[in-house]
Amino acid sequence: MKITCSKTDLVETLSVVQRAVSAKSNLAALEGVLLKAENQKLTILGYNMEYGIITSIEAQVEKEGDIVLSAKLFTEIVRKLPFDEVSINVSDTLNTTIQSGNSDFLLTGISGSEFPHLPDIKDPEVVELPLETIKSMIRQTIFAVSDDDSKPTHMGTLFDIKDGEITLVSVDGYRLALRKEKIKQDTEMNFIVPGKALNDVLRLLPDGEDKKLKISYSLHHIKFEIDNYQIISRLLEGEFLDYKASIPETFKTTVSIDTKTFIDSIERVSLMIMDRLKSSVHCMISENQIRLLCQTTIGKAADEISDVKTEGEDVEIGFNSKYMVDALKNAETDEVVIKLDTPISPIKIMPKTGDNFLFLVLPVKLRYS
Repeated sequence: MKITCSKTDLVETLSVVQRAVSAKSNLAALEGVLLKAENQKLTILGYNMEYGIITSIEAQVEKEGDIVLSAKLFTEIVRKLPFDEVSINVSDTLNTTIQSGNSDFLLTGISGSEFPHLPDIKDPEVVELPLETIKSMIRQTIFAVSDDDSKPTHMGTLFDIKDGEITLVSVDGYRLALRKEKIKQDTEMNFIVPGKALNDVLRLLPDGEDKKLKISYSLHHIKFEIDNYQIISRLLEGEFLDYKASIPETFKTTVSIDTKTFIDSIERVSLMIMDRLKSSVHCMISENQIRLLCQTTIGKAADEISDVKTEGEDVEIGFNSKYMVDALKNAETDEVVIKLDTPISPIKIMPKTGDNFLFLVLPVKLRYS
C-alpha cells in the first residue's frame, strides 16, 4: 500500500474513528485502526466488537492495500507531522513508513486480514429523520442513560417505534427522560442503542443543516449514516423498563415556572453541597411561591421564587439538585410545567404546551423540615 493524503483530513477522521477502538484487547488488531486504500480513497475503520466507526478521505493511491496500525500512536504521529501532505508506504513485511517534510516514522503494522469484519446488517428496516430532530431527541434523553452495568439495558436508550411515532427513552433508576416525534412511517419495532454509540452520533451530527439521518436496523445491529461516516453498533439485548407504567397519572399539585429562573435558584442553594451525587434540596411549594432550602455541614442556603403559577395543594419534597438541573437544562424550553403528587412520588416535568418530552425525577427523603 502506498498513498499520499491530507494531514488535516487524516487527523480529523482519526480523532473520530479511534473512539471505537479498544483501549486494551487480547486481539492486537482491535487496538488499532484499519487503513484500506483503493479507488483513490483511504478508508479508516475502528471496531471494538461492540460498535465500529468507518469513514473515508480522498487520497492519491499509488498502490492499493491495507494495514492495521496502533490507533493511539498513529494518531499522535500524524498530529505532530510538520506539513499537510502525508505519505504512507507499507512494505511487503508490513513495515509502514509515514513521512511529511523531513519527518520520517517507521511502524510495524498488522495485516488487514486480521482485523474483524464489521457485522453485515441484512434486510434492515430503515428510518430517516431530519438531523435537527434526531439531534434534539438524543440530546434530551442521553443524559439519563445509566452507567451502572448491573442493569445492562439501562446503559442504552430505547427506540420505540409504533403508530407513526418514534419515542426515545432513557432511565438510570433515579430519573427518566422521554422524547417523541411523529414520523411518516408505519414501522413497528423497538430496540436499545448503547449510550456510547449515541454519544458519538450526537458529536457527529452537524448543526443547522437541512439533511436527514438514515438509520438502518436489524434484530441485533443498528447503523447510523452521517455525511461520510457510518456508525454500526450491536444493540443491547434484554427487557427495558416498562416506561409507560412508570409514568404517574395522578397529581395534586401543578407548577408553571420559568426554566432558567428555577435552574438559577437550585444552583444558588446547591453551593452548600460538596458531593453533588448525594445532594438534596428541600423544596416547599405553596400558593404561587417556591422556597428552596439546602443545609450541609458547611452551611445553609435559602432562596425564594415568587413569579410562579401554582394549582392544587401545598407540598414539600426533596430532590437531587444535579438530577433536577439536568432535566431542566435539557427541557430546551423557556417555561416548564412540573406536576407532583406526594413527597415520595416521582416529579414530572413537561413542556408548557404539547407533550413531546417528559422527564421524571425521583424524590429524596427530606433530612430536615
